Amino acid sequence: MTKPTPDPRSDAVLERQAPPAARTTAYGEDADQVYDVREPAHPLGATVLVVHGGFWRPTYDRTHAGSQAAALADAGFHVAVAEYRRTRMPLGRLPAALADVRGVVAAVRADESLPEPVVLVGHSAGGQLVAWAANQTWADGLAGVVALAGCVDLRATFAMGLGDGAARDWIGAGPDKAPDVWRGADPVESLPPRVPVRLLHGRQDEIVPVAVTDRYVERCRDLGADTGLEVLDDCGHYSLIDPEAPAFARVVATILSLLPL
Repeated sequence: MTKPTPDPRSDAVLERQAPPAARTTAYGEDADQVYDVREPAHPLGATVLVVHGGFWRPTYDRTHAGSQAAALADAGFHVAVAEYRRTRMPLGRLPAALADVRGVVAAVRADESLPEPVVLVGHSAGGQLVAWAANQTWADGLAGVVALAGCVDLRATFAMGLGDGAARDWIGAGPDKAPDVWRGADPVESLPPRVPVRLLHGRQDEIVPVAVTDRYVERCRDLGADTGLEVLDDCGHYSLIDPEAPAFARVVATILSLLPL
């Protein structure tokens, strides 16, 4: 079997400079509990709340989502890019990032300058966070969730050793040592989603292989959930957040498909 050609854009988007946000707003007391707002020149009347990836590690912050956010604003969306705490809580407690996703969703929906409807878009580890959010009662009223190369099955992420053991590092122990925490954090364990979920994944993704979605998609289908997976050829892990990659057009189209515009 021929090995897929590496994504020609690699991870260049991580270093690309983007225009500054219009403002940054706090939704909590911690320095990481903020979101950046970008406003469209020609608004469609909807908001995209972006949750960045980075395997839940402090090494990665919302800066690398700047190009993605600017391009979404150019497409007509109001855009909020969430920062969140990327450290684990004491063993036995759910990670702080989960509380922060709930907090930032509430804050964005209460922000009078950011119009409803709201779509959550998460990449990689951010895909896990938004897929988890889709199952929560407070997600009611969101237009939907888009997971881009998402770690939507936390146990599969652990079993595959993705991100050099990132899921275990985030939780603080393996699923055998902290089963309740793993169940509480894993999108697969609290299905079905309460809002439509769309998953986009690159066939050439070697960082979060598309196989990590298998159990999630199968269980959603068994439950009759409004969920869809699109696997894109010639698409790697970062193409889905890179406005210069052809795959980015599918991201915009998928967001639009969830909106009553």
